[in-house]
Amino acid sequence: MTTVRLIQYEDAGPDVRAVYDDIMATRGSDWVNNFWKALAVHPPTLRETWARVKAVMAPGALDAVTKEMLYVAVSAANNCAYCIHSHTAGARRAGMSDAMYGELLAVVGLANQTNALANAMQVPVDDRFWVS
Repeated sequence: MTTVRLIQYEDAGPDVRAVYDDIMATRGSDWVNNFWKALAVHPPTLRETWARVKAVMAPGALDAVTKEMLYVAVSAANNCAYCIHSHTAGARRAGMSDAMYGELLAVVGLANQTNALANAMQVPVDDRFWVS
C-alpha cells in the first residue's frame, strides 16, 4: 500500500498536469504510471525527477536497451519491485529479448554473490585495477 495519495490526472493542478502531459508525449503513451502519480504529492520533486529521468535516459553513448537493462540491474540490487517491473517493460519495449533478460539476471545474481564474498573477506583492491 502506498504511503501517499496517488494524484490522478483529473485531480492534478496545472503544474502537475504539465509534467504528466510531457511524460505521455515523451513516452508516446496515453497514461501516467503510479510512480509519477505518487511523486505528484510534491510537484517540485515530480518536476525535478522527471527532468532528470528524461535527461539521463535520453539517447546518448548508451542505447536505450542498455540503459533500461542497467536500471533493471540496479533496481534488482536495491530490491525495488516497482522499478524492476517498470524498467523490465521498458527494456522489452527497447528490444531486450528473453535471452538477454536471462543473462542480465544471471549477471546480477553473480555480482551480488561475488560482491558479498569480496566484502565479507575485505579483499584489498589490486593496484593494477587503477587505470588512468
